[in-house]
Amino acid sequence: MGIGETGIDAVLFDFSGTVFRLEDDRAWADELVGDDGTPFDVAAKAEVLRRMTAPVEQFMTFDAAGQHAWDNRDLDPALHRHAYLAVLRGSGVPDTQAARLYDRLIDPLAWTPYPDTGTVLNALAAQGIPIGVVSNIAFDIRPAFAGHGWDGLIGAMTLSYEVGAIKPDARIFRDTIDRLGADPERVLMVGDSAEADGGATALGARFALVEPLPTAQRPRALVEALAAHGISTSH
Repeated sequence: MGIGETGIDAVLFDFSGTVFRLEDDRAWADELVGDDGTPFDVAAKAEVLRRMTAPVEQFMTFDAAGQHAWDNRDLDPALHRHAYLAVLRGSGVPDTQAARLYDRLIDPLAWTPYPDTGTVLNALAAQGIPIGVVSNIAFDIRPAFAGHGWDGLIGAMTLSYEVGAIKPDARIFRDTIDRLGADPERVLMVGDSAEADGGATALGARFALVEPLPTAQRPRALVEALAAHGISTSH
């Protein structure tokens, strides 16, 4: 099937927890210790990663400046850094390690694609179905796609800090949809947050939810999400 045949003329994807994920990495995780020198256990390491990438949940109480930074973190790189360093410190990560972990968070080449990301992007492009990426984020994720040769498959990329709007605000979805030249009611948005990514439904778009599991535990969720809306990714 191609454009128009499924009732979907364009597909939008969230970034974190949808097509890429910040994964556990032995290079930092094995060295992660608390202020008292006690190593973090597996569960604690996993919780640190979750706090760095969860789309909407707030994990701690901030002072006024910290709350402002958290509320606006995806609109300004400086506020993003302030907010996440506070979260890391509040999670028991010492300052030197917090800075190193934050630098990894904002390195797009440190993110791992889900096993079926390339499959769905290539399949959509082969069928002539335009692709957009819509992300609440305060750093440039384009190199993550370019590093896998997928940058040429993305027709429009809307990043919150570049346009001044945060999901679920309809304006951020509208930016991508307009640049793709699509009718919102013939668009599918795929993401890991019903609260944030599901905001596309306010424009009449369809929404498919995927779980932000570790990449090894989620080999076909994107393929299945598209299939549920009539889009095949098989050759």
